[in-house]
Amino acid sequence: MSAGVKAYAAVDLGASSGRVMVGRVGPDSVELTEAHRFPNRPLRLPEGLRWDILALYGGVLDGLRAAGARSGGRLASAGIDGWAVDYGLLDGEGALLGNPVHYRDARTEGVAEKVWATVPAAELYAATGIQYAPFNTLYQLTADRSTARFALAARVLLVPDLLTYWLTGEQGTELTNASTTQLVDPRTRTWAHGVAGRLGIDLALFAPLRQPGDPAGALRPEVLAETGLRGPVPVTAVGSHDTASAVVAVPATGERFAYICTGTWSLAGLELSAPVLTEESRAANFTNELGLDGTVRYLRNIMGLWLLQECVRAWGEPDLGLLLRQAAAVPTLRSVVDAGDAAFLAPGRMPERIAEACRASGQPVPVTPAEVTRCILDSLALAHRRAVLDAARLADHPVDVVYLVGGGTRNALLCQLTADACGLPVVAGATEAAALGNVLVQARAQGLAGDLPALRRLLSRTQPLTRYSPRGDTGRWRAAEARLAAR
Repeated sequence: MSAGVKAYAAVDLGASSGRVMVGRVGPDSVELTEAHRFPNRPLRLPEGLRWDILALYGGVLDGLRAAGARSGGRLASAGIDGWAVDYGLLDGEGALLGNPVHYRDARTEGVAEKVWATVPAAELYAATGIQYAPFNTLYQLTADRSTARFALAARVLLVPDLLTYWLTGEQGTELTNASTTQLVDPRTRTWAHGVAGRLGIDLALFAPLRQPGDPAGALRPEVLAETGLRGPVPVTAVGSHDTASAVVAVPATGERFAYICTGTWSLAGLELSAPVLTEESRAANFTNELGLDGTVRYLRNIMGLWLLQECVRAWGEPDLGLLLRQAAAVPTLRSVVDAGDAAFLAPGRMPERIAEACRASGQPVPVTPAEVTRCILDSLALAHRRAVLDAARLADHPVDVVYLVGGGTRNALLCQLTADACGLPVVAGATEAAALGNVLVQARAQGLAGDLPALRRLLSRTQPLTRYSPRGDTGRWRAAEARLAAR
């Protein structure tokens, strides 16, 4: 490597796969290459849907070994980001009490209503700023409290923190992910003790809070031996919620922007300096999650490319490029569904469920894979439009451009439809945005100078960007939005 350039390992865990990326960062360069990719296959056990956390840890170790091979056995640091809300329980000796429960498991059905009986939904939002989702950590913990394993628990670790603990032997709770639990006050950026106390949740179960960039220990000698890395290798707390890391990698050059982080989920919103905790914001189902350098990720969760992923799986994995070309020939807005509808949350029968939703609303029923795909992409673009415009209005924050990062950047049709729907230019950035943000936080902790805008300027100079200009006016999209709202 050239002088001043260091190698970092970014472990990025998604709902369907994990990857370990090697980032080489210098004062004027950022390069990212994939060292190892591995599947993330949840297991349907007799007790419910579970994450195969041991297989994930094995994939992380394999990835670190591959990262070391690409960097001469030397890494300046490693960091882990992943999905939010799920956790592992440890006993008093630090041993895991069973595989973590998957957020799509049915155990939280009806739990939110029980929580709201003690802390009404409006009060809960005013205190934590987190949108309602049936799988929020707060509801999972409430469901868990009556189980035998919870009675043995001495520690709760969110999934990235659990894997960091296995790598280092040190426990912590990274703030950006903690903020999604519905147990953090976004104004003070500390635990919401009042909410937890009223609901009987012992916050001492969580390890101390860490900020992105804080040290999280070093790889244990056993990990060094297994991966072939030369120590010491520090582990850095990054934005361990993958969306927090992805937002770091938004290549914005100003403040009047919105972002959409696309993948299994679409996370669409704004970066703010303070949370929006109004009742109107709660009714619009926006969330206030914490980001790097005191920022707030004000966004709405949208079901995302999960809809298409499930359909592709049901169709036997057809050629995706051909499918998208065929979908591009289907008329715009022929049929749309609510991409945020909880009816699409569970796996299985996705093409049939989308067709049923269209039939029930009196729209043309998509039949072919191309028609179903176009329905999904039009619906996602419409959901992106609603989220961007609603966020700008509720936060009184004008938007001139939308940055799209993540897996959806590969989908040119989705990018163009999003520009058309929003009536704004869309700039598609890094596909592996979470890994890029992960690496940049590590590099800054290791001495790379710069605040968040400086990190983004570095990205805008070094990463390929694709711009999509809106086509036509937004009248058809406004009409489709009104039809959907009326159903």
